[in-house]
Amino acid sequence: MTQSFADRHIGPDGAGFAHILAEIGIASAGDLAAAALPAGILDTYPPAGDADPLAGLPRAASEHEVLAELAALAATNTVATSMIGLGYYDTLTPPVLVRNLLENPAWYTAYTPYQPEISQGRLEALLNFQTMVTDLTGMDVANASMLDEATAAAEAMTLMHRVGRGRGTRLVVDRDLFPQTRTVLTTRAEPLGIEIVEADLAGDGLPDGEFFGVLLQVPGASGRVVNWTDVIVQAHERGALVAAGADLLALTLITPPGEQGADICFGTTQRFGVPMGFGGPHAGYLAVRTAQARQLPGRLVGVSKDADGAPAYRLALQTREQHIRREKATSNICTAQVLLAIVAGMYACYHGADGLRAIARRVHGHAEQLAAALGEALVHDKYFDTVLARVPGHAESVVAKAAARGINLRLVDDDHVAVACDEATTGDHITAVLDAFGVAPGESRGTGIADRTSEFLTHPAFIRYHTETAMLRYLRALSDKDIALDRSMIPLGSCTMKLNATAEMEPITWPGFARLHPYAPAGDVPGLRRVIDDLERWLGEITGYDSVSLQPNAGSQGEYAGLLAIRRYHLDRGDTGRDTCLIPSSAHGTNAASAAMAGLRVEVVKCRANGDVDLDDLRAKIADHADRLACIMITYPSTHGVYEHEIAELCALVHDAGGQVYVDGANLNALVGLARPGRFGGDVSHLNLHKTFCIPHGGGGPGVGPVAVRSHLASYLPGDPLIADSHAVSAANYGSASILPITWAYIRMMGADGLRRATLTAIASANYLARRLGAHFPVLYTGAGGMVAHECILDLREITKRTGVTVDDVAKRLADYGFHAPTMSFPVAGTLMVEPTESEDLTELDEFAEAMIAIRREIDHVAAGKWPVDDNPLRNAPHTAECLVGDWDYPYSREVAVYPRGVAHTRAKVWPAVRRIDGAFGDRNLVCTCPPLDAYSD
Repeated sequence: MTQSFADRHIGPDGAGFAHILAEIGIASAGDLAAAALPAGILDTYPPAGDADPLAGLPRAASEHEVLAELAALAATNTVATSMIGLGYYDTLTPPVLVRNLLENPAWYTAYTPYQPEISQGRLEALLNFQTMVTDLTGMDVANASMLDEATAAAEAMTLMHRVGRGRGTRLVVDRDLFPQTRTVLTTRAEPLGIEIVEADLAGDGLPDGEFFGVLLQVPGASGRVVNWTDVIVQAHERGALVAAGADLLALTLITPPGEQGADICFGTTQRFGVPMGFGGPHAGYLAVRTAQARQLPGRLVGVSKDADGAPAYRLALQTREQHIRREKATSNICTAQVLLAIVAGMYACYHGADGLRAIARRVHGHAEQLAAALGEALVHDKYFDTVLARVPGHAESVVAKAAARGINLRLVDDDHVAVACDEATTGDHITAVLDAFGVAPGESRGTGIADRTSEFLTHPAFIRYHTETAMLRYLRALSDKDIALDRSMIPLGSCTMKLNATAEMEPITWPGFARLHPYAPAGDVPGLRRVIDDLERWLGEITGYDSVSLQPNAGSQGEYAGLLAIRRYHLDRGDTGRDTCLIPSSAHGTNAASAAMAGLRVEVVKCRANGDVDLDDLRAKIADHADRLACIMITYPSTHGVYEHEIAELCALVHDAGGQVYVDGANLNALVGLARPGRFGGDVSHLNLHKTFCIPHGGGGPGVGPVAVRSHLASYLPGDPLIADSHAVSAANYGSASILPITWAYIRMMGADGLRRATLTAIASANYLARRLGAHFPVLYTGAGGMVAHECILDLREITKRTGVTVDDVAKRLADYGFHAPTMSFPVAGTLMVEPTESEDLTELDEFAEAMIAIRREIDHVAAGKWPVDDNPLRNAPHTAECLVGDWDYPYSREVAVYPRGVAHTRAKVWPAVRRIDGAFGDRNLVCTCPPLDAYSD
């Protein structure tokens, strides 16, 4: 019998699933759904015919059928030569990076490096990225990527506002800023009470009055290159900080903003080998002076040392800080764009400084050819890659003539056309563009912009790997230092590390999806628009909502967009006082951070001892804030891993008080096909396509966080970022559009029955592990009948109190057993949150359970005094191959250290790259770029 895709996606086969159900005392899948979920929210199960709530989804198709369908859709897209610019450029991704990085599951199935000892490869790659950014911008510290350029600009704005406290609420923005960046800035500024003042800073200088910051673009949207040194000096004299959006390729030739005195640089690394992809995903960047390093939002990789004194990398300072500081967090960012940042960093490693300069000179040379031919039509005489031409009354004609030659130019207005050159531009393209303008080639006059004198990318990482052989081996050596899904189950609770099928991944590098500019003419992209339209409809069917926007390019941005919709809904109804957001104490920290960004006041609702929201406290909070209640944010199933049976009553209480219900979709993998938040009380939800719908985590990004709403909120969804005041939350209308085919393929191949099976299997597997491990590590929260949802929390607090063995010890020891650890100390300190997903088969579930049980026996040895509390295999874990060859002074054998289940055990051995890392040392001695060896020695 031929297996369906669902049979290959879902780990346990029929016999395995039956064994799991028997172990948890459930007779059938139907009984499992009835036992786990509240009857009041459960859709008819099993569904019959038209009663199926997912009847609107297409039938399940095979992998080959879906690939053929996507190929046909891609073929309907016109892959024109894009010379539109505005921060998006064609680029030539080195094939060695395509095959061995973008298409390599060792890289794209990894998770955020919260266990740094088994993440040294991607951490080193991110350190390369940070070094590349600081070198090119002339700044001191860069983070490990942002979501895109526009959101990076918004983070720069709020950073300046925090640092410049007391300098007023006005931000001065140069008129030549990218329009999509200006729109996102406006969206972010309004709820925070920030006033944006636009000015022609190059022509008129700084405006009068007080302001906390200035925001510039280098080069500008028009292509103009300006030396901003004088403006920056004047801004500093008036107490303001300056942030510059800077094109990294241009900075190989022109004086970087950091050397001109800027305090912050932001931008995108898209043109460093990352395809345009109709808008994303791309790695934005944010770089600051050392003085602002501890205010820097997002993730930051730093250098430290391990237990043996060897250099080691880990996330520094802000690791998960939005979960800890909640509404006081510097940002709501939870994911970044790690996979794309690594591509950009490796592009720089592969080309090196000389290679990047050569690419930049070729790009600029083509722009010079255009400028020379345009003559008096040229608007600016200083430019890098983009020239602006004045053609009174003929702009549309020029653009049309170029389009007829297969080239898309940018129509600025009736009288102006902009032409952007990039790495893929050829002499033939220049000839075709000149034909469209009706001008002959001219003699280049030169612009004199090549004025950068400082060196960059001098670290060996940017010198050693210029041949394909060297790069191939470097990528392999780094990936060998990591644990990703290609090597092991990753049982991270709240993260849903499930199979990212090859058939889902294959289309993302096809030119028909990858080489589309986000502002290409609508007629060029019918195939991708079909994918987008289908997904919006299918996700609406699955969630029970009426409208969906795919624009948010991370779950945090989906949260933010949903809360903005609620806020604008209340304002339009005249409820200007509704500014309070109720959030249970169990919620994701991003919820509170997002609410604060949306201009809402956070009030925390207590939870009961069993983890459920305390409805008595909710009633009291509603009474206290009745006239001010905007909404409640609730994660369902809860962050504690249970289905709260009073969810319908909770929603009704908030609705009766005039508030809206935001259902955080982070745990939707436990609902798909069984219950729909838009039908059991939710007004708005965001979804994590990088969790439930198979977009891979990529080491910490990309993610996609669509926002879904009921009909009364549909008009408040984010709009086109090229339209001012459209409330856009990212730079591209459809966010990270090039990876949407992954989710499209997943839903298309699974069909309604497959999606439902996946949910039931995830629930069953979580309950199976809870039963197997509960006798060894108490399960903290359970719902009705002792059931958990799709994850369970193992409580180690009493064990730690009695033995001194901590969750960190267990997590690090799991690496010696060949496993990635579950989520540590979230949402409850001193616990481990385990989520097996539906993709792990019974053998892998049992292997993980046996490893955890073996670790419990090791804990018992410590408790019995066989091993000292401060010197045992758990406290000293993980163990490297190198530690075996020196003196061995531990009270246990080398074999126990590295083969805890015996050398004959069949599971492949994973060798951690470093011993336990001293994070505090790294924070005290902050080094966030590729360092010389003596930079992190004692």
